[in-house]
Amino acid sequence: MNEFIQKNYTLLIHLLEFIAALTGIIFYKKFNYSSYKYFIWFLIYIIICEIIGSYTLYVKDGKFLYFLKGTIIEKNYWWSTIFWKIGAIIFFAFYFNKILKSRQKKTIIRYCALSFLIFSVGYILIHWEAFFTSFFPIISILGSVIIFICTVFYFIETLESDNILSFYKSLNFYISTAIFIWWLIITPIVFYDNYTTYQIDVFQRDWEYIKIRRLLYLSANIFMYSTFTFALIFCKPEKEIDLN
Repeated sequence: MNEFIQKNYTLLIHLLEFIAALTGIIFYKKFNYSSYKYFIWFLIYIIICEIIGSYTLYVKDGKFLYFLKGTIIEKNYWWSTIFWKIGAIIFFAFYFNKILKSRQKKTIIRYCALSFLIFSVGYILIHWEAFFTSFFPIISILGSVIIFICTVFYFIETLESDNILSFYKSLNFYISTAIFIWWLIITPIVFYDNYTTYQIDVFQRDWEYIKIRRLLYLSANIFMYSTFTFALIFCKPEKEIDLN
């Protein structure tokens, strides 16, 4: 089983993402007039970005992108940092700004997201060369803080409102729970991402750690995308959705 996971790790991750996005498309009509539609767009965005990010598979001798070999974009660290480590955080800040009711909480999220974006851009510019050869743990950590703020604000609002009686029917509850747990599991791993860097000689990499890391990522993704898929099928839009 472990050998199967190691050989098909990327395929399994993409399959989970595809199933969640496809489910969103199938049930899009149900959520078209609510803020939930933005989340479905995000799932589609993930698929598109994953496809583009897979260009590294063709940066080899004999492949059509072989001419990128030896260039600064031979690996996709830069792409992952932009579309997921920064892009996903900005999306969730935007999304929770849509669904939260408290103006004060909305304001806090907006300022936090703006500060995060400015810091991330500045940090990348200062560490320009490393941007193409490694991940930035500090960006991942700060992004996790944004996610925790957003989800905690949502849980607080839910506890303070009548929605607590039917929270299990809300898509936002499943979204918030899934991303909160996913980032809680994945965030500690970012400190050890250099173990998987392509700059380390293949014989010097900690392959046991890499196997454990893949298993953790896969488990976290199975939980998150399965939750998304289930929620999109099971849940219905609330009668009143804040679109301001």
